[in-house]
This record gives sequence, C-alpha cells and structure tokens, in this order.
Amino acid sequence: MRTSDTIRNELIGKLMTISDKNYLTALHQIVENSAVDTNDLKLTSEQKLMLDLSEEDIKLNKTMEQSELDKNDLKWLKSL
Repeated sequence: MRTSDTIRNELIGKLMTISDKNYLTALHQIVENSAVDTNDLKLTSEQKLMLDLSEEDIKLNKTMEQSELDKNDLKWLKSL
C-alpha cells in the first residue's frame, strides 16, 4: 500500500509536467477549496532537506526563469 507521502510526491511529479493553463487552474481551484488543515502539515526529513537546499540556491542566486525551466523540461521530455 502506498503512503500518503508517496502519493503526494507522485502527484507533484505529474503536476510539474502539466502545461495546460485551464487544467492547472481547475486543479488549483480543487486544492484551494479542499478542507485541508495546513497547520498540521508534517514534513519528512527529506522534504525539509529539499527546502533547505532550495533556500541555499536562492541565497546563491542559483535560480532560473520559469520559461527557461519549461524549455529545459520539454527538451528533456522529448529526449525520453
């Protein structure tokens, strides 16, 4: 049986490949209207590490524009 963390991470991975704005807007509305209490959100040690690494990347200016990231993603997906 898959854990909620596994399901969440799979969803995040799939969301990263969606480019249809209408589809994303609909998903966003579903999430926004859900009754999830974010005050009780518990992060795994791996998630905390990823957030720490992200903060470090921001501090070191190791970021890129979303449009460039999208182009890189499409190039990678086409190479599969």
